Amino acid sequence: MATKTLAFEIGTEEIPAFDLDSATKQLAEMAPAAFDAARIPYERIDVLTSPRRLIVMAYGVAEQTEALAEEHKGPAAKIAFDEDGNPTKAAEGFARGKGIDVSELQRREVDGTEYVFACTNVPATPVASLLPDVLAGLIPAIKWPRSCRWASYDEYFVRPVRWIVAMLDADVLPVSFAGAQAGNQTMGHRVLAPGFHQVPTADKLPDVLRGIGVLPSQEEREQAIRAGVADIEADLGLEVRLPQKTLLEVTNLSECPQPVCGTFDEEFLQVPEEIIVDAMLMHQRYFPLYDKQGALTNRFIITSNGDPKHAAAIVDGNERVVRARLDDAKFFYEEDLKNPLESYVEKLDEVVFQEQLGTVKAKAERLRALGAHLAADAGLDAAQAEQVQRACYLCKADLVTNAVIEFTSVQGIMGSYYATASGEDEAVAHAIGQHYRPRFAGDDLPDTQVGQLVALADKLDTICGLFAVGQGPTGTSDPFALRRACLGIVSMLDAGLPVSLGSAIDQALDGYAGVDFDRKAVRDQIEEFFTTRTKVLLRDAGCSADAVDAVLAAGVTEPAVVMAHTRALEQARSSSPEVMGNLATAYARANNLRDPQLGDEVDQALLTAPEQALADAIEQVQGSVSEALSADDYPQALAQLASLRAPVDRFFEEVMVMDEDQRVRENRLKLLNRFVGVFANVADFGTLAKG
Repeated sequence: MATKTLAFEIGTEEIPAFDLDSATKQLAEMAPAAFDAARIPYERIDVLTSPRRLIVMAYGVAEQTEALAEEHKGPAAKIAFDEDGNPTKAAEGFARGKGIDVSELQRREVDGTEYVFACTNVPATPVASLLPDVLAGLIPAIKWPRSCRWASYDEYFVRPVRWIVAMLDADVLPVSFAGAQAGNQTMGHRVLAPGFHQVPTADKLPDVLRGIGVLPSQEEREQAIRAGVADIEADLGLEVRLPQKTLLEVTNLSECPQPVCGTFDEEFLQVPEEIIVDAMLMHQRYFPLYDKQGALTNRFIITSNGDPKHAAAIVDGNERVVRARLDDAKFFYEEDLKNPLESYVEKLDEVVFQEQLGTVKAKAERLRALGAHLAADAGLDAAQAEQVQRACYLCKADLVTNAVIEFTSVQGIMGSYYATASGEDEAVAHAIGQHYRPRFAGDDLPDTQVGQLVALADKLDTICGLFAVGQGPTGTSDPFALRRACLGIVSMLDAGLPVSLGSAIDQALDGYAGVDFDRKAVRDQIEEFFTTRTKVLLRDAGCSADAVDAVLAAGVTEPAVVMAHTRALEQARSSSPEVMGNLATAYARANNLRDPQLGDEVDQALLTAPEQALADAIEQVQGSVSEALSADDYPQALAQLASLRAPVDRFFEEVMVMDEDQRVRENRLKLLNRFVGVFANVADFGTLAKG
């Protein structure tokens, strides 16, 4: 059967870069689904997009759908027809649901029972008659963060739709949307080939676009950017860093990207590098260039969407923009340096942290107190403790500086520069610069203990305060990124930060003494919040749910301890699966039989040989487990428990626990109580057995 090619292009005003990326992914799923729903046969569907167009290319499209014969089994005949042979409501409803008259139902015997059947035939349909509705349905189905209406049209879309191409080979399909009628003409690049250009046949659309200055796919444009950047690197002997977010943005801001190189005055290199990079990447979408040693240079890459013949003018215009931005940055930086960092702390009283929780100045005071507690808990000496408190007090001061107000992404970093310039201790300045870390999953932790304690104090104060006023995250919303803050704290504790989270939570809540809240309920919520995040981290790392639950069931709440114990338990199960499995089964059996009300004082005179062997093993292991847990040697505790396997197996094989003699029976139950008690602070092995 002959096949055809479909080209469907929605031409618009420029679509925002990240919205375009989302629409590209949506169409890649929606278009095949729409074709399948309409039973339109095809070989392949490609989605191409640029800032001014969304394109669906379908290859190997059949001329007509396949004829379809369908047979549907209905209710039993005795239900479908009454004693007189008249159709019942069951038969009428079944026929109506299948789109046929009740008289067309067929009766047929299946396994000795007569049923009614509805047989329908769906004839082959010309695909060209189906495509207009399918394509027209794709346009409003795309979801956008924001949509708009224009002129007097009722339809919503991310940007005004200016033209539509809808072609099946050379034939134009009747598709329209918000005043735009489908045709066989597309628009060229705004500068390189403005105006309409004819598309001879559907399969030629991508090539026509390339010929009129449009690279029609995100992949092609990114490849062009990378190739142009590589050429500049080779020519200058410099290196560029391409952050994925900025690269995606510039890829979707231009239809024919051409990297060119610009320069700014070297005097601006006296400004902290982070401000320059922020001004270029975040504000202008330029890529800074670095020398082979990683030092920032005064060169940068612009992604032009203009005419290469006028590259010099393009570079000059962008250089003037950068000069203005860096002039501002230099001025703000120099103005900020006129005052010591501490002087900005008082101005934090003008910045609201949260309506019910007061100002950022109040937060700074709370952080200083929390920092003192954490430093003491971590066993820091007096000098380090003072560094923690000082960094906690100053870490938010740069929020009211000119540079951070203008370049918000460098908060903390600028505080570090200003602290150094103000003569603060190097460790204090370093901690201020890193106290927002880790900022996302996989981000580096602060690389000093002082820095980690300051970061923990900042994150925990925010979490406790917002839970206290009922602003904790919900299942669908986390506007204050508390989950991210929680994961950051857990990561630092897991990395070995020697402080108690439970004690720190209590201290942080003490800082909110002036806020009215149910302290016990809020503390329970915060502890559960950390437990849930810890479980998520462990499961993401491959730990089984039953191992996590077994450790938590033993009453462990400190995230670092939960993580260490869970990993050790998983390792023990991996290295000795049979031993740990049998031990879990024995534990579950003993736990089901035991009677806690009897206690665990065993009468030695009533013990038989296998009972005595188990009692001796329990006594020895009990002491060894306690010593191992005191030394925080959880793997050794598990190894000691594993040694109970042989005596407990023998006990259950040779001893009838529920003996007819009450004294003997109760004595054996007391022995099982003692056996279960050895596991109390290690893990709930019954959970492992269920798992």
